[in-house]
Amino acid sequence: MSSRFAWVAAIGLALGAVHALAQTYPTKPIRIIVPFPPVGAADLLTRTIGQKLTEVWGQQIIVDNRPGAGGNLGVEIAAKAPPDGYTAVMAAVTTNAIGMSTYTKLGYQLERDLAPVALAGNVPHILVAHPTLPARNVKEIIALGKARPGEIIFASQGPGTLSHLEQEMLKQMGGFSALHVPYKGSAPGLADLIPGHVQLFFDSIPSSLPHVKSGRIRAIGVASSQRSPALPDVPTIGESLKGFEADSWFGLMMPAGTPREIIMKVNAEVLKILVSQEVKDRLLAQGGVAVGGTPEQLAERIKADIAKWGKVARTAGVKIE
Repeated sequence: MSSRFAWVAAIGLALGAVHALAQTYPTKPIRIIVPFPPVGAADLLTRTIGQKLTEVWGQQIIVDNRPGAGGNLGVEIAAKAPPDGYTAVMAAVTTNAIGMSTYTKLGYQLERDLAPVALAGNVPHILVAHPTLPARNVKEIIALGKARPGEIIFASQGPGTLSHLEQEMLKQMGGFSALHVPYKGSAPGLADLIPGHVQLFFDSIPSSLPHVKSGRIRAIGVASSQRSPALPDVPTIGESLKGFEADSWFGLMMPAGTPREIIMKVNAEVLKILVSQEVKDRLLAQGGVAVGGTPEQLAERIKADIAKWGKVARTAGVKIE
C-alpha cells in the first residue's frame, strides 16, 4: 500500500511541476520552424504570429526556415526535438498529410510524433488558365478534357504537392485525363503558364493574383470550400463540381509529449493574435484568412486530410522515393 501512495504522490508532484512550468513559460526564446523558404505564406504567417508573441511574452520567437522534401524536412526536425515547449513548427498540414501517403520514406508520423496546437490560417489555391484555353469554367474544362483526352496540360508546384493532388482530384471527380508537368514551385509554373506553354495550374492566390488582375492569366475557380475575399467574384470549384474541396491551411504543432498546459497556453495566445484586425488585414493582403480553433479541431482536420488525400494519391498512383 505504501508503494501505491508513493506512486500517487510522485504523480502529484510531477503534475504540480508541469503546472508551475506552464505558469512561468516561456523563460527563454522559442523556435518556430517553417518547413518552406522565406517570404511564402507559411513564413509570413509565422513571422506575424511570432512578432506578436514576442510582444506578449517578452521572449524572442526565432523563425527557422528549413525547406526541403516538400515541407517534410522541417517537420521531421520538429518531430525529433525535445517536447519542452521551445520548439514548434508551422506545418502546411494539407501538404504534410499528403506526404503521409506519397513519400515512401518519412522520418516521422504526423499524428504520432507531433501534437496539434492551433489551426492558424488558410491560404487558398486557385485554378488559373492561359487565356487561349477554350474553356472558361470548370464544367467546360471537364467537357474539353473528355473530348480531348490527354491533351490538356496542367502545371504543378511539384510531384506530390497539393498543387499536384488538386489536379488529380479534379480529373478523378470529372472523369477525364490530362498531362501533368511538375515544376519546382510556383514561380517556374507561372513562367510557363503566362506564355501558354502549359494551360492550367493550381497555384496559391498570393502568387497568381497580380497576373489575374493584369489579365495575363484567367481565374477559373477557388479550390477551397469558400470564396476568397481577395477574389470575391471568382466561384469555388465546388460550386460547379459538388464535393470538390482543397483547403490549403497551416497549423502550429509541437513535438508529441509537450505538456498539455503549455500547448493550451500557446493556443490561447495564438487565438488572441488571429482575431486581431491588424493580423486579419495582413493575411488578407496575401490572399489568406486567419482561422484559429482548438488543438482537437486541428487533430480532426489532420486525420480527415490524411484519409482524403491518401485516397486521391493511391488512385492516381502518386509515390515519391
